[in-house]
Amino acid sequence: MPPAERRADLVESARRSVAAVWRIESARIVATLTRTVGDFALAEDLAQEALADALAQWPETGVPSNPGAWLTSVAKRKAIDGWRRRERYDDRIAVIARDLEAEERRATDETDLPWDPGRIDDDVLRLVFVACHPVLSREARVALTLRVVGGLSSEEIARAFLVPTSTVQQRIVRAKKTLGAAKVPFAVPAREEFAERLGAVLGVLYLVFNEGYSASAGDDWMRPDLSREALRLGRILAQLVPDEPEVHGLLALMELTAARFPARLDAAGDPVLLADQDRRRWDRAAIVRGRAALARADDLGRGRGAYALQAGIAECHDLAASVDDTDWDRIVVLYEALGRLAPSPVVELNRAAAVAMADGPAAALEIVDGLVAGGALAGYRFLPATRAELLSRLGRTDEARAEFEAAARLTGNDRERRLLLERAAELE
Repeated sequence: MPPAERRADLVESARRSVAAVWRIESARIVATLTRTVGDFALAEDLAQEALADALAQWPETGVPSNPGAWLTSVAKRKAIDGWRRRERYDDRIAVIARDLEAEERRATDETDLPWDPGRIDDDVLRLVFVACHPVLSREARVALTLRVVGGLSSEEIARAFLVPTSTVQQRIVRAKKTLGAAKVPFAVPAREEFAERLGAVLGVLYLVFNEGYSASAGDDWMRPDLSREALRLGRILAQLVPDEPEVHGLLALMELTAARFPARLDAAGDPVLLADQDRRRWDRAAIVRGRAALARADDLGRGRGAYALQAGIAECHDLAASVDDTDWDRIVVLYEALGRLAPSPVVELNRAAAVAMADGPAAALEIVDGLVAGGALAGYRFLPATRAELLSRLGRTDEARAEFEAAARLTGNDRERRLLLERAAELE
C-alpha cells in the first residue's frame, strides 16, 4: 500500500477510535475533569482539546490500551499548563500533578483506569444534573445532554433535530455561559430539590426518545438512533439512582416502546401502523427488559408515576397477540389514572383512541369533539388525524377525508404527510 494511502487509513482508524471512545467515555471524562478543575465549561473544552490531540497522535502512536485514561490525563495536563501560563500554580495544580503521577505509576497495569469501570461514579450523576439544570432552556438541555453525557457531536445532534450545526453549537456555547453566569454547582441537588430536578432530567430523555419515535419534521418517520441514545442514557440513569421508581418507569416505557421499532417501518421506510405490524418482528428481549424495569418500579412500593403508567400501557400492547386481543379496557383505565396524575389534553386524546377500541368510535368521538371545542390542541396534527379515523369508522367519509387532509397540512414530516393523504384518498 502506498504511504499516502496507509497514512489515510491510519487517520481514519484513529478518527473512528476517537469517536467510539468519546461516545462511551465522554460522561466520565467530562465529569472527572469538572470535579478536578471546578468549572464545567472549562472541563468540556479541555476534553475537546484532548480529543484533538488524540486525532493528531494516535495515527502515529496507535490507540493506547486505556484511551479514556489517556484523554483524561492529557486534559488534566492542559489544565495545569493553562494555570501555569496564568501564574496560578497553586495547591489545586499540585493535587492534579500528584494524581497524574499516581496514574503514570499504575500505567504498567494495562487494566488500570482513573475510575472503576464496574461502578457508575457520582460525578456522572452530577454531570447529568448540570446538563439538565432548569436555568437552561429545553433546547439547550437537550443539546448539552446529548453532547456531554451522550457523547454525540454537534453535527449528529443537528442531523437528529434537523437544525443547522451552527444552531446546535450556539446552543451549547450559550448553555455553558449560562451555567457559568448562574454559578451552577457541580453537585447532586439537595434533598428538597431532588425530585423536581430529576423530573427535568427525565423530561429531557423522554423528549429525545419521542423525537426518535415519531420525528416531527423531515423525510424519515422515525429516527431510531435518537431513541436508542435516550434509552442508553436511561439505563445509565437507572444505575445512578436505583431507588427512584420513575427512573425505572421511564426506562420501562422506552424499552417496551422500542421493542416495536423493527416492525414500524416497511422496506421503503414508510410507516406501518400498529394494526398492520408483524408482531413476530418485535424485539422480545426488549420486552423482557422493559417488564423487568416496570417490576422494579413497582417493587419500590411508591405507586406508579406518569412514566410507569405509560409503560403499563405499552406493556398491554406488547403482550397482545393482535390489536383485537389487546386488553383495551385496562388501557382505558390506565389512561384515566394517567389523566388524574398528569392531566393533559394529549393524554385525553390518547384515552379517546383507547375508548374507541373498548367502547366504539361514537363514545370516543364525544371526547375528541370536546377537545376540539376546548381549543387546547389547535394545531396538533394528531387531533384531526384521530378524529378522521373515528369519522371513517362511523361511515362519515366526507368529514373523515377533510380531517385527514387537515392533519396532513399540520405535519412537518414528509412520510407522515403522505400516509395521511393516502388515507384521505382511500375515502374517495
